[in-house]
Amino acid sequence: MRIENEVKLDYKDVLIRPKRSTLRSRKEVDLKRVYKFRNSGGFWSGVPIIAANMDGVGTFSMAYELSRFDMFTCITKQNSPKDWYNQFGDITPDHLAISVGTNLKEYEKAKEIIATCNLNWICIDIANGYSEHFVDFVRMVRNEHPDLNIIAGNVVTADMTQELILAGADVVKVGIGPGSVCTTRIQTGVGYPQLSAVIECADAAHGLGGHIIADGGCTCPGDIAKAFGAGADFVMLGGMLAGHEEGGGDLCTFDGEMFRSFYGMSSGTAMEKYSGGVADYRSAEGRTVFVPNRGHVKDTVSDILGGLRSTCTYVGAPSLKQLSKCTTFVRCTQQFNGVFVK
Repeated sequence: MRIENEVKLDYKDVLIRPKRSTLRSRKEVDLKRVYKFRNSGGFWSGVPIIAANMDGVGTFSMAYELSRFDMFTCITKQNSPKDWYNQFGDITPDHLAISVGTNLKEYEKAKEIIATCNLNWICIDIANGYSEHFVDFVRMVRNEHPDLNIIAGNVVTADMTQELILAGADVVKVGIGPGSVCTTRIQTGVGYPQLSAVIECADAAHGLGGHIIADGGCTCPGDIAKAFGAGADFVMLGGMLAGHEEGGGDLCTFDGEMFRSFYGMSSGTAMEKYSGGVADYRSAEGRTVFVPNRGHVKDTVSDILGGLRSTCTYVGAPSLKQLSKCTTFVRCTQQFNGVFVK
């Protein structure tokens, strides 16, 4: 047993300090990024915000709408080849990824879809990216698909970020337990404050020519800006995109108000739906919530992108690429005046 005494920080623990800026308008800020990937050799350009591969978020309808903003979606792994053939249609391969775990049968299905739909991306996603078999699986996928852009995770430390990149991952997903419907930290006591995880993993990845996704923990556009300021190449959103028409989710009514269900993919709800229940050797590590029906996602996206542009004008960053170079975090005890917040 050992204790690390160095302070680790979350998004709520800091604010971004404003700096002198020559920008006259938010319209001058360029939010698009262009990346070349270390292992696949491929390129990607767009706004680096990703819809999470979760029920209620990672749908084809969401992917289509987000692609209009040049954003990205990880489609949930439960979709069949038929679903892909019928719904892939108008979405370019650069705007979505197929998701898999480490189940070989699941992977064989994914290979069929990748070949038929000519996909460029795969997201290899498990809760615990520290398992040796996970690293071996990433290496196998890289050997079989040398030109495929591979996302792998989740981890929260520099050593495993580098391990996954050296095994063949192009982009490493960073985050254990920060999500709005994740209960891993409650059930296991395992995790890492998300801002510090992003800073440390980004530093490790960039040293090898790799990239990272800050996955989870964002509650508002300001948190997304902090993730990019900390060095994240992409930011993945779940709860912030939940409750919209494009994400689906069961509709229900409470006291005359419409809500949509949203749940973690390790929750009892998800395991009951896809696995027949929670296995007797494990516990659920997610919760089910009901999100007020938020209409179409385009208004939420516009709000997020507007907030990001505003952040850049406050610190003098002409583009999202420059944001991390212009960011200075100040520690704080209060984010905002909550007098009118319930």
